[in-house]
Order: sequence, then C-alpha cells, then structure tokens
Amino acid sequence: MYKFMTLKDHVYQYIAQQISKGELVPGEKINENEICRELNISRTPVREALIQLASEGVLENLPRKGFVIKQMEEAEARQLYQVIGALDGLAAQLACPALTGKHLKDMAFYIDSMELAINSGNYEMYYKQQENFHDIYISECGNDVLINALSQLKNKFVSKTYDLSVDGSGRKVLQTTNAEHRIILELFQKKDIKGLKEFLQETHWNPELACSEVII
Repeated sequence: MYKFMTLKDHVYQYIAQQISKGELVPGEKINENEICRELNISRTPVREALIQLASEGVLENLPRKGFVIKQMEEAEARQLYQVIGALDGLAAQLACPALTGKHLKDMAFYIDSMELAINSGNYEMYYKQQENFHDIYISECGNDVLINALSQLKNKFVSKTYDLSVDGSGRKVLQTTNAEHRIILELFQKKDIKGLKEFLQETHWNPELACSEVII
C-alpha cells in the first residue's frame, strides 16, 4: 500500500541516504541551511526530520553545535542486535503463513541483486536491495507496532559504510550476510517457522557480530 510522504519524510530519507552513502559521517554537523537549499523547502520540515532522527538515536543534538551524526558504541550495537533479532524473528513467524509464491520469487530476485551489488562494489545498491528483501516479510507480519519498531531500531545503523574493493573486508562481510539471506529464503519456502525465528535471532542478528556487520 502506498504511503503518502510528508515534507518531513522526504527530508528524513534524504538525510538517511546521505549518511548511508558516507557523505555525512559520525561527528559531522548537519548543515540545515544547505538541506533547505538542496531540497528547496522551508526550515520547519528539516528541523522536524532532525528531531525525529535524534529521537531514534541516529543524530545527537549538542549544545552550541547543533545536530551531529552519532557514533555508535560497541555495547549499544550488541544490545540492538539482541532486540532486533528477537523482533525480526517474530515478524518472520507472523508473516510466514501469508507469503505467496510471488513474495518468495521477489525475495530471490533481491538476493541476486545484492550479489550483483557486492560484485560491482555498489554499497548503495546493496543497502537498498537488502531493505527490499526484509521489507517483504516484515510488511506482511500484520503488526504495525512491530513494523515501526523494527524500522526505528534499524535506522540506528544507517551510518555504517564498508570497503567493497576486491580485497576489502566489507565485501566478505556482505557475501556472508547474503548467504544468510539465501538460508532465510529457504526456511520461508519450507515454512519452517521455528527455524526462521532461531536463525534470524541467533545467526543473522548474532550480537557477537555487531561490530563487524552491516545492517542486515
């Protein structure tokens, strides 16, 4: 279902994309006037988006400095993985009976698209396709509170970037992660609800990997 986007939503997405592409980095101040000029909008929706991102832990509002990109600490990353893993597993459990053959084919398409993105060193494409992959079952879970909670928690990882050169460690991380996506798809195909919950919580969102993984 199409969701109408407010000006604040557009600004929110714009800032998140700038962070995910590495054009805004941890510790860097957000230039509100520049965003207003780039998007040709007033200051109000920009301020609203910044406040929302700060409330979600993506930004910090520092005295005499303004909004800056927040650096995630190791302990926070581990705690987030624990919570997201449990919620993602629940979403998969609720969605599993509702997924159709088309849903599963679309998931397979996004996995192949992620593989292409990794091989071509296109992190932005990978990030978008992995969002599409997970959104298929999350959007079918039938629980709006759960959907919103997962979205807000995952947004905290938006500032992660990776070296996707041939010898870059980031490429290996994403290859491992995408192999996990194939396992998730197989579990959905088998309608193995118990296996899905366990795999998402214990492997795909393993807290021990929180410091090296991308948003997955």
